[in-house]
Amino acid sequence: MPSSTPSAAPTPMVPTLENGTYGAALATSIQFLQIQKAGKLVGNTISWRGDSALNDGKGASLDLSKGLYDAGDHMKFGFPMAFTGTILSWTILEYKQLLTGYGKLNLALDNLRWITDYLVNAHSADNVLCIQVGDPKVDHSCWDRPESMTEERPLLFINKTSPGSDVAGETAAALAAASLVFKSSNATYSSSLLKHAKQLFDFADKYRGIYSYTFPDLANYYNSTDYHDELLWAAAWLYHATGNMTYLQYTTDNGNKFKGYGDPTYFSWDDKRAGTQV
Repeated sequence: MPSSTPSAAPTPMVPTLENGTYGAALATSIQFLQIQKAGKLVGNTISWRGDSALNDGKGASLDLSKGLYDAGDHMKFGFPMAFTGTILSWTILEYKQLLTGYGKLNLALDNLRWITDYLVNAHSADNVLCIQVGDPKVDHSCWDRPESMTEERPLLFINKTSPGSDVAGETAAALAAASLVFKSSNATYSSSLLKHAKQLFDFADKYRGIYSYTFPDLANYYNSTDYHDELLWAAAWLYHATGNMTYLQYTTDNGNKFKGYGDPTYFSWDDKRAGTQV
C-alpha cells in the first residue's frame, strides 16, 4: 500500500554556469551588453573598457553619452538598440527567477537602464527623437578604441516632417516594456518611461513613415522593410504596461488590416509580427 506520509518537497536545483549550458550562454550575452556600454562607466566590470563618448549629444544640449555601441563599431543606432531593450525587458519579466539564480539579474537591470536612460534623453520633445549618434561612413573606416575616438559625432533626428514610425514605435515598445521591469523597484522612473512610451507611440502612429525611406543612406545599415509591425508591437506592450483596452483594441482592429501580419517567417529587429502575435 502507498504510504500515507507525504513526501518531502524536491530540493530546487541551483543553476550553474558550466560551459555548454544555457546559463553560460546567458552570462556571455549579458557580458556582451556590458562590453558595449558607452558613457561614464560607473561600476565597470570590464577591465579593458573605460569612459567614452562623454560629449555625445552636447551640441544639441542633450546627454546621449549612455546607450550601447553597435556591434564592433562606435555607432549608436536607435532602431536595433531599442529592440535590444524590449527583448531584454521581456527576458527579465519572464525569467527573473532564473536570472537571480544565475546571479545575473542586477547586471541585466543595469544593461537595461543604460539603454532606457539613453532612449529617454533621445526623446527630446513629443514628436522628436534622436535615432543615431555618429557618422557610419566615417566610423566604419576607423578602427580605434571608443575610449580614443576623435571623429565627429553628428546626430540624426526624426520629427513630424521626417518620420520614422518603425524606430519611434520600437522605442515606445522598449520603454513600455521597461516600465514594467522597474515598476516595483522604482515607480517614479517607471512612470517616466511609460509617459515617454505613450508620447512616442502617438508620434509613430500620427506621423507615419519608414525611417530608412526618410534617410535612404541608412538602408545600408539597418534597413527597415515596414513600420506596421512596430505600431502593433508598441501597442501590445503599452496594453500590458497600462491595462488600457484602447491599446489592445488597436492591435485587434489593425492586426488583420496590415499587410502580411498573419504569416511571419522570423522574429528580428526588423520584423516583430511573431512577437506581437505572442
